[in-house]
Amino acid sequence: MGISTEKIIELKNITKTYEDGFTAVSDLNLYVRKGEFVTLLGPSGCGKTTTLRMIAGFDLPTEGEILMNGRNIADLPPYKRPVNTVFQRYALFPHMNIYENIAFGLRQKKLPGDVISKKVKHVLDLVDLEGFESRSVSTLSGGQQQRVAIARALVNEPEILLLDEPLGALDLKMRKEMQLELKEMHERLGITFIYVTHDQEEALTMSDIIVVMSKGKIQQIGTPEDIYNEPKNVFVADFIGESNLFNGIMTGPMKARFCGAEFDCVDDVETGTYITAVVRPEDVIITAPEEGTITGEVSSVIFKGIHYEIAVVSGKNEILIQSVKAPGVGDRVGMRVNPDNIHIMITGDNTNYFMADILPDFRLAINGKRLDTSVTKIIRGSSRRPDGTLTDSSGEVIDPKKTRIMIAISPFDIRMTDQVDEGLIDGYISNLVYKGDHYSYVIRTEQGHDFMVADEYLWNMGDHVGLIMPVEKMSFTLKK
Repeated sequence: MGISTEKIIELKNITKTYEDGFTAVSDLNLYVRKGEFVTLLGPSGCGKTTTLRMIAGFDLPTEGEILMNGRNIADLPPYKRPVNTVFQRYALFPHMNIYENIAFGLRQKKLPGDVISKKVKHVLDLVDLEGFESRSVSTLSGGQQQRVAIARALVNEPEILLLDEPLGALDLKMRKEMQLELKEMHERLGITFIYVTHDQEEALTMSDIIVVMSKGKIQQIGTPEDIYNEPKNVFVADFIGESNLFNGIMTGPMKARFCGAEFDCVDDVETGTYITAVVRPEDVIITAPEEGTITGEVSSVIFKGIHYEIAVVSGKNEILIQSVKAPGVGDRVGMRVNPDNIHIMITGDNTNYFMADILPDFRLAINGKRLDTSVTKIIRGSSRRPDGTLTDSSGEVIDPKKTRIMIAISPFDIRMTDQVDEGLIDGYISNLVYKGDHYSYVIRTEQGHDFMVADEYLWNMGDHVGLIMPVEKMSFTLKK
């Protein structure tokens, strides 16, 4: 069955604010067509599960409309909506066999026994569990339990199947197998699937359309190919797959300078515009040193099964490369990128993005300098346990060694000083452009990171400056 052009569900200006004042979803607009497999993708706390729960009727929106087949159902109770939900924890009844678990909803509707039997056998066949009717739930593997949960939802013949991280409890091999099974099941059934996950690979594998969310807002909607190849902003580029992100400047028609060199590109952006260049690791071509646009030294090589993951240090930049052939650690190599594999993004206010380390006491540090804040202050829902560990909003333990914080700050919120030690970060002015009422500067740090700074005063090229960045002007995102 193909995808219809008809909208089965439409969310208009949906906002969800809880009693404590926290806004989980803000002015969200989205529609889903009949027969689509749509995935809501984003990190913990981005609003994707809240959105799903509002579609299901478990949560009511503070503002906005939810239209199903053109009818506003925002105030309709869950049992009156033509949807069913499959959760990460399958909530199967341990005292019932497989047949009775699946038949439970039909018995509640008081359907005749022969009708129930026919429907149960049909969905068992759909999920490849025929002959399992009398088995106990406790005898099933995680993947089989997940299929029973799906069968229990499908037996009610919903127009929309909602799936809230249903593969989260499975091991990696089983999860990958179930991704393909779910995709095949969707194609056979032809009903609409709305799926929630934080797993980018899962979303790219299964979806017709991906909705990337962050902080209660939609960042981008598109096909998996569009989301991966044409990210709309730095968050999407960084969240979907692996990316090399470089701050830079347009130096001429379809020419961009970043990573210490000038590259040809296909995006025609005004000369002098500060940009973020996105280069996927698989698009970096390793060459002989003399043939590369830039050169560097291989710092690590990791075998990933289908390719090698190679890190190359070029000046103060580190470039991540994926290749089926690997140089040796310490080798000098050249690197080039074809113009159509360089994606240029104008970030609007040229927001600066950089990473902070989490210290053992859960405070933050940048290049060894401590920030006057901690994870519990900046990440909503995080909390310290009595044993000293830290958990995020979902209750998952945050490991400081495997977790970092992405910080964003506007160029207009950074102040330059010639008292270098006063700055959180220091660097040298590598570019400046007069913008009419202020100067735009590029400050390059010794670590090779470029910061965009807006300042009304004229500084000189090459000046060594400190960057004063108030914590209250920063925004923070947890990166695992």
